[in-house]
Amino acid sequence: MGMNQHPELVLDADIQVLASHPPAFQRPSQLLTFSYSPSRVLQFDDSALRYFVNPPHGADLNYGYENWTRRPEERGRIDGLLSAWSRFKKSLNGQNPEIGVISWRGVITKILTAPYEERDIWELNVMCVDGTMYFEEHLSDAKLKEKSDLEPRHRLQSYYGYSFESYCTSSTPDEHEHDASGSPSGTSGAVGWGGDVDTNVQWCSVVKTKLGDTRIIIGGEVDCVRGKYAGNTDNFVELKTSLSIRGPQDEAKFEKKLLKFYFQSFLLGVPEVFVGFRKPSGYLTTTQVFRTVQIPRLVRGKPGAWDPNVCLSWGDCFLSFLRNTIRRGSKSNVWRIKFTPKTGVSAVLLDDVDVKDIEGEGRSQMNGAVAYDSEVRTQTRSEGASSKVGTVVVPSGWKI
Repeated sequence: MGMNQHPELVLDADIQVLASHPPAFQRPSQLLTFSYSPSRVLQFDDSALRYFVNPPHGADLNYGYENWTRRPEERGRIDGLLSAWSRFKKSLNGQNPEIGVISWRGVITKILTAPYEERDIWELNVMCVDGTMYFEEHLSDAKLKEKSDLEPRHRLQSYYGYSFESYCTSSTPDEHEHDASGSPSGTSGAVGWGGDVDTNVQWCSVVKTKLGDTRIIIGGEVDCVRGKYAGNTDNFVELKTSLSIRGPQDEAKFEKKLLKFYFQSFLLGVPEVFVGFRKPSGYLTTTQVFRTVQIPRLVRGKPGAWDPNVCLSWGDCFLSFLRNTIRRGSKSNVWRIKFTPKTGVSAVLLDDVDVKDIEGEGRSQMNGAVAYDSEVRTQTRSEGASSKVGTVVVPSGWKI
């Protein structure tokens, strides 16, 4: 492939020094929400919003597996997020805030937790237009195949998390909607079951925040809210599952998992992580509430513990590195950013052939989406008027 190598950002012990003076991180503020329907239609409403209910003790997370509607593994795109951001900007009456980064929450989580990643290599496709960097995760054909062709055991384990969400959520804020048997009113099935899993359906929140000097727009899925939804993130709940802790080794593994639990919630302003602990066989044993802001204290001072300040410092360095590396190029440039655990980050400018290869089409969908956002930005400057954005259909499999 005709690619040009560019400077690298090395991950070394210096980041520990930077952690003593971490950059400020602004509390996320919600801009808007949207939903994906079962047919994967993007709708600017809260039709996919779910409400928290306590799951039944001993719930069988294997239940409903054969009825799982599983969204195909495909390359993630930011088109849906850009549609939401463009809609919000049209309500600003001509204001055009300077944004440094637009990305899904999953990508920003990968970036911030990179100092503690020991196994997984990841890649991003990045564009910079009018000073804004757009991040998308890049998945090679081999990586896509690997994610699609999970072993039956691993596929079932991935289902447990979705099953737990069904037991923990309801379509109404009334947690007493279950009848005497514990099943949802008017339905049959396992006690407390909230409905068959369809991973096409998602409720998403878009927030603005700031890391150091970089303003960031982040979008991500929200599992549910506790009580009634008040139009902000104050009662958002993140749902997670984990194997029951049976000894020091299990405890150490769980504390390592808490790093991603923490940042996934922290970045969207989600104040609560509700964890269901399960047996290897998939039966729920107990649950526990973790306040997001308190999670770092649970690991502080322990051998090999992670430090959120290290992550924030690294993230600030990462964004500065990219800004200095790619802003000098053309608006149409697409860069491939590659992270290698315990090594660091490299940036490569893709040529036209490589850009087309991103989608296997005649043009990059990333180029099209970012160009659309840039065009809306220009229109917003000149018109200063708000207008309605219709329903947007995105291909099945586009994900967060």
